[in-house]
Amino acid sequence: MDKSKRLYFKSKRSFRRCLPPIRLGDRIDYRNMSLISRFTSEQGKILSRWVNRLNLKQQRLITIATNQTRILSLLSFLNNEKQFERGESTARTKKRIGEKE
Repeated sequence: MDKSKRLYFKSKRSFRRCLPPIRLGDRIDYRNMSLISRFTSEQGKILSRWVNRLNLKQQRLITIATNQTRILSLLSFLNNEKQFERGESTARTKKRIGEKE
């Protein structure tokens, strides 16, 4: 083949198949906290399908299970650790201006 014709061919990229995030034996259930926590971000948000590499059915089941755990308070709606660290400084600022120390 001529070099001039080779320029039109796309070079094939090698790709590596990733392991599926959910195996056949795993049950998507609100009691399986280790599985559900893998599909939530640090802030407590559910990650998208493209990030999780899930199909549509699995993503729906993860969403339902996550919402059930939030309702049962096994998982918090939001993870605001910074808010609790700043709790002491807000208590100091709440003092009334006219109070004597």
